[in-house]
Amino acid sequence: MTRTPQDPPAPRTLVTDARAALESCPALALRQAARRATRALDAALKDSGLTLAQAGLLARVATAPDDTIGALAAGLDLDPSTLSRTLRGLEKAGLVEIALVETDLRRRAVWLTEAGARRLAAALPAWRAAQARV
Repeated sequence: MTRTPQDPPAPRTLVTDARAALESCPALALRQAARRATRALDAALKDSGLTLAQAGLLARVATAPDDTIGALAAGLDLDPSTLSRTLRGLEKAGLVEIALVETDLRRRAVWLTEAGARRLAAALPAWRAAQARV
């Protein structure tokens, strides 16, 4: 049945309001798309032994003009302590090295190890192919 101009609007309820919010929210749509893309890219990178998040972080470390954790965190829009915890796992795996900056002992720098560079290089072809599919 079509609504005529004189018909009153449908009553608003929590369910109709929530449905409208879900259907119109770009942030939720982007989060869902990001989760799907992440799953596809994680699957593509599985043989490299890296997740998308790890490969992305290694790529950031490899290309960063400023190798301090603070600068990396700012570029990734992460809290430095969160980034430090994430980097510790890569450090334990021997993929990055973290050291104090000689000129300012409060700052720490991070760079890829040879193993980290090799792992990232090996993952890049699968990453590129998966990006083309996604």
